[in-house]
Amino acid sequence: MFSPHTAKEREEMLAEIGVSSLAELTAQVPQELLYPQYNLPAALTESELTAHMAELGRKNRGLVCFAGAGAYDHYIPSAIKHIASRGEFLTAYTPYQAEASQGTLQAIYEFQSSVCALFEMDAANASMYEGATALCEAVNAAMRITRRNKILLSAALHPEYKETLKTYFTPKGEAVFSEIPCVNGVIDPAALDSLLGEDTAAVVLATPNFYGMLEDAQAVSDKAHARKALLISVVNPVSLGVLATPGSYGADFAVAEGQPLGNPLNYGGPYLGIFSCKKEHIRHMPGRICGMTKDVDGKRAFVLTLQAREQHIRREKAASNICSNEALCALQAVIYLALLGPRGLKEAAELCVEKAHVLAEKIASLNGFKLRFNGAFFNEFVVECPVAADKVRNALLKDGILAGVSLGAFDKTMKNCLLVCATEKRTDAEIERFVSALGRFSK
Repeated sequence: MFSPHTAKEREEMLAEIGVSSLAELTAQVPQELLYPQYNLPAALTESELTAHMAELGRKNRGLVCFAGAGAYDHYIPSAIKHIASRGEFLTAYTPYQAEASQGTLQAIYEFQSSVCALFEMDAANASMYEGATALCEAVNAAMRITRRNKILLSAALHPEYKETLKTYFTPKGEAVFSEIPCVNGVIDPAALDSLLGEDTAAVVLATPNFYGMLEDAQAVSDKAHARKALLISVVNPVSLGVLATPGSYGADFAVAEGQPLGNPLNYGGPYLGIFSCKKEHIRHMPGRICGMTKDVDGKRAFVLTLQAREQHIRREKAASNICSNEALCALQAVIYLALLGPRGLKEAAELCVEKAHVLAEKIASLNGFKLRFNGAFFNEFVVECPVAADKVRNALLKDGILAGVSLGAFDKTMKNCLLVCATEKRTDAEIERFVSALGRFSK
């Protein structure tokens, strides 16, 4: 490992923090973690390494994916990778300064514009780490705007989003979270009424929610605004091809996981955080915003117009300490939206709805299987199995089928439940194969 510091410089730094040596500084770290022994193989030549990686790759088995829960197996046009690889979009790490690549800045501008059009919101930033981070930043902004600290979360919000919120806010002790109970998989209106108060900063509404169910977003929005609370909407961006947009029902902030827009599953990341808001909240938006202007010669140019973060203003007044955006993932998302266009996105969303509902009907017809909730859903639904969901899932893995997400990992009362998803990629033959495999567990 290369270290640019001299021995004298290291001694000065250690003295400044009041320790005599590096060993004293790291004394609290277990020695087995501090100086681990690695059993590394001998170095390989490039050709040997290529052959070795190819051999490992041959061990992978393809799975037909019926899992979702925030990460979705959509079709990705091959043009996306080729366009995203063009030299105009290449930049070092992330655009901090106005002199960054014009191609990158234009891509950011087009991404922001596409998000605003899709979500029907006034402003969007250049993207964030992923969906959960975007939600945390929206909650942070809502507390600053309202000067309140109570946040109401739907019980059907993604469990990992809830955990991320705890990670963000528990150490600071700034936010008070309360869960809104659900009935039949959606928010209980009476419970929402009883929890809303003058101290409520925001209501966090996910639609489709973690169970795939569609909420009455307009009713929740009206109730929140009647108490001068803000509405933070968490959506699946592909669903907006057919569902009401956050802007149409008055969301103050709308966030999403952007992975479904032209980005592969990537074994869980990197992903893409989408963040949008009403115009009046733009100064509370984290990250950066790119704008279009003219240069000294009157030609169109793109610049970073708003960067309310700690690199540019006093740290305590920064909207956020997040400086990076997922520029490559955002570029792939905007290329995806441009290739499909409004009509193509609508067709993709309609196919998701059609295939998911066909699959749900076929599974519900099996003896011992039933849908856990009754109501409208987009492309995900909860199936109650006659045996433990883990048993079903593990058995179908041997058949090359990823049967869904076992909900027992999040809620022990749902150990027999699978969260099942179908996107436009799933063929009729794959659906029949999945249903036939589930049929082995029928009673």
